[in-house]
Amino acid sequence: MELPQEEAGHCLRVLRMKEGDSLRITDGKGSFYNAVISAAQGKRCIVHIESEERQEALWNGHLHIAMAPTKLMDRNEWFVEKAVEIGVDEITFLKTEHSERDVIKMERIEKIAVSAMKQSQKATLPVLNGMTSFRTFIESGLRGDKFIAHCEPGSKVLLQDAVVPGHDAVVLIGPEGDFSPAEIDMALKAGFKPISLGPSRLRTETAALVSVHIMNLAGQKR
Repeated sequence: MELPQEEAGHCLRVLRMKEGDSLRITDGKGSFYNAVISAAQGKRCIVHIESEERQEALWNGHLHIAMAPTKLMDRNEWFVEKAVEIGVDEITFLKTEHSERDVIKMERIEKIAVSAMKQSQKATLPVLNGMTSFRTFIESGLRGDKFIAHCEPGSKVLLQDAVVPGHDAVVLIGPEGDFSPAEIDMALKAGFKPISLGPSRLRTETAALVSVHIMNLAGQKR
């Protein structure tokens, strides 16, 4: 098989690998492959697959975080990188009434996610969903336990007390201006439970990452 151009360039120009060298690659779908470079010329790198190793799931349940992206793109990229390193199954960017950003360049997000997957030695790339309207997301037949973090007053339970170990879970994180009252009401009527992440007022990307970490810890295999 031939490596993608960017990966081939990294192997040949950055790592200085050559024909006959061994390497370990992943398909992003749960498998690692032990391979040997059989041909390397210019920007092309052909490898021969010698063996496949399936990576056992590192946690139980499907972990899904849906976040209204921040105005500064580098904060969204930071979140994706760290969320993939910690471990998450799916990330969705939400278009809400108070959203500060309407467009997300998913090509850049995907590159960051791939890099984080490799750095953290995972074999599965999370599902990455571009900008999705709040209503469309709420009505999309989501799986598992559903939670919404918002700043409006009312009875809330801490996420770490609400999430059930091993269950599929999705958490909604709003923009800096929070979800609108209408959006909160829509989510509650759709079965989302209001949760708190603690007494501190967190930035959007921080709240999203804290949620990923809490879900991931609850899903860890013991």
